[in-house]
Amino acid sequence: MSHEYTIPKTQTAAIIQKVGGSLEIVKDHPVKQPEDLAPGECLVKLECSGCCHTDLHAALNDWPLTPKTPLIGGHEGVGIIVAIGEHTSGSPVKVGDRVGIKWLANSCLNCEPCRQGREQNCEEAQLSGFTVDGTFQEYAVSYVRHVTPIPKNISSQEAASALCAGMTVYRAIKYSETTQGNWLVVPGAGGGLGHLAVQYARARGLRVIAVDTGAEKKKLCMDTLKANAWIDFKETKDLVGDIKKLTDGMGAHATLVTAGTGAAYAQAIDYLRTGGKLMAVGLPGKATLDASIFFTVFKSISIIGSYVGNRQDAIEALELCANDIVKVYFVSKPLKELPSVYEGLKKGEVTGRVVLDMESK
Repeated sequence: MSHEYTIPKTQTAAIIQKVGGSLEIVKDHPVKQPEDLAPGECLVKLECSGCCHTDLHAALNDWPLTPKTPLIGGHEGVGIIVAIGEHTSGSPVKVGDRVGIKWLANSCLNCEPCRQGREQNCEEAQLSGFTVDGTFQEYAVSYVRHVTPIPKNISSQEAASALCAGMTVYRAIKYSETTQGNWLVVPGAGGGLGHLAVQYARARGLRVIAVDTGAEKKKLCMDTLKANAWIDFKETKDLVGDIKKLTDGMGAHATLVTAGTGAAYAQAIDYLRTGGKLMAVGLPGKATLDASIFFTVFKSISIIGSYVGNRQDAIEALELCANDIVKVYFVSKPLKELPSVYEGLKKGEVTGRVVLDMESK
């Protein structure tokens, strides 16, 4: 079936004009036209985009890496391909396909990390909403070999956050070497990544200790997601002791730190059992990992950085959502409310995920 789309010349986009500048909703931003697309590029008419804490870091410029400016953020977009660059050969997708745009917008696919399945570590990697414009706009340019086909039996809104938050925690659990019945601690369990980590872990047969704060997040983690235990880090007087009590005095087999603060990492070595795995996922801008070298060695602890995921990880993470094994809990808001969403992320007040509707004015 052939598809023909009318591409407008301008669109609405959320833009940061300069490093550390304020976010502006611009209604006449140019749309790249089909004839201007390079080979391998595609133009996606976005239906929605998730909002990630990474987008806030890009806006605040508080990471060791500096984003491009002017910058259109966002890297959890889902929409329809409306054009593909001329002379694109062997494209795995076609015009009319519903696809997702992820943090990793493009990579060379030929360097050592790419060949090893670590495309996200490619030295030529292009990052949506960071080194190239992302998904906080109505039309986004991406790349045919890196967009992810979206399964039919999942909504665009739910798929959006599975493309980043879901894939990121899925991969970390996948490589944590945990097995059925093992204990996993999830600091930040009520947030965007954390609430998905609880579900992917439960799907793997793990027992989950959710760590976060607040009645709303406790209700989500315990009543809805069925975590095995809850610890409010603001109320507990002994986080390490509480975790050890829950795990027969031995400690957890692994922890998946989704919280973007150094404090969430600080006690992990103490509450992990011998041979435990610390899966480092959350990315605080300037914090350091302060761990006891003696007990890291003495307890044979592994500290593993897990950075987003590759194309196959994205497909696997989406399939679990499409088959109702994992569910993204989100609220939908129009793009114009992005500034207030950022404020909520700053204060740690966002439960689950926020998805921006590009078709809602």
